[in-house]
Amino acid sequence: MFDKNDVSGIVGKHLVYTYDNGWNYEIYVKNAETMDYRIHSGIVANRWVKDQHIYLVRVASDVYKISWTEPTGTDVSLIINFADSVFHGTIFFPRWIINEPQKTVCFQNEHIEQMRAYRDAGPVYPTEVIDEFATITFVRDCGENNDEVINCPASELPADFPNNLK
Repeated sequence: MFDKNDVSGIVGKHLVYTYDNGWNYEIYVKNAETMDYRIHSGIVANRWVKDQHIYLVRVASDVYKISWTEPTGTDVSLIINFADSVFHGTIFFPRWIINEPQKTVCFQNEHIEQMRAYRDAGPVYPTEVIDEFATITFVRDCGENNDEVINCPASELPADFPNNLK
């Protein structure tokens, strides 16, 4: 039996994954309560976020679930299965992001109030649900609370990312 309260197997992990629809994302589980992420491709490519509050649980020996709500009104739930290098993500986009995704393409931390204003202005419905499997293409352990893991937009990364990482 696994210890459902032990999330040490994912805390400090830096992962890159590609959804079956081709969207490429990256997360760094900074600690049991926060993560950083950056989006490489898809409708909000080049968006990046630091210190996103998360709900993190362990659901099986090598399986974790991370969920959060963004200031944009987007809700996300990810399942990470390390044993099989499989990822599953469900993203609930409010309608305003589907209508004008470019509004979110920024370093969110510098625009929190603007994101909330866009969210509050809406429209929220109909919500767009993206429910996709993904393949984990890169994993490394960076330790907890390392602010250097995700520290720039995807557009500033070397062409050979993540192959240039140790």
